[in-house]
Amino acid sequence: MALCTLALVGGACQEAPAAPPKPAPAAPRARPKDVAAEDFVMPVLPRAHVRLKDAYGGVHRVEVEVAATADARTRGLMWRKALPAGQGMLFLFPEEEVRGFWMRNTLIPLDMLFITSEHRIVGIIENAEPRTLMNRSVGIPSQYVLEVPGGWCQAKGIVRGGTVEFENVSTLPITP
Repeated sequence: MALCTLALVGGACQEAPAAPPKPAPAAPRARPKDVAAEDFVMPVLPRAHVRLKDAYGGVHRVEVEVAATADARTRGLMWRKALPAGQGMLFLFPEEEVRGFWMRNTLIPLDMLFITSEHRIVGIIENAEPRTLMNRSVGIPSQYVLEVPGGWCQAKGIVRGGTVEFENVSTLPITP
């Protein structure tokens, strides 16, 4: 009888069969990329300089982030809380055409300079009001648009018809 009890106890100590494996948790659903979303993290953009001639023959140099891709152009300066004097963003487009910009998610006033492929300023929108959907255009084809802090053009004497030079821009690829 002791032998039977020992056999029963021994059988009770055996390892239980393994539980079926739990299914792997579902991969999180990827959010669609929305470059206009406040929490979107834009990759670091190339930097360059733009030299602008003022109405009096002086030259002003602006350090710019260069938006040469569709995502970078769409994002622009959205959600920025400040833009120091002497800085801006240069938008590069594949071809010259009439351009329009809006300021829905832009928090600061900007001056927008519309520039031809020959590097001539064909129009300026000064102090564009932030957080609006109004389309801002000068109605003349341009290939480049430079955004600088609101009021900068007037303070520096930058006017329509002036010329600009780009530094470290010619090697950057422009994507549609």
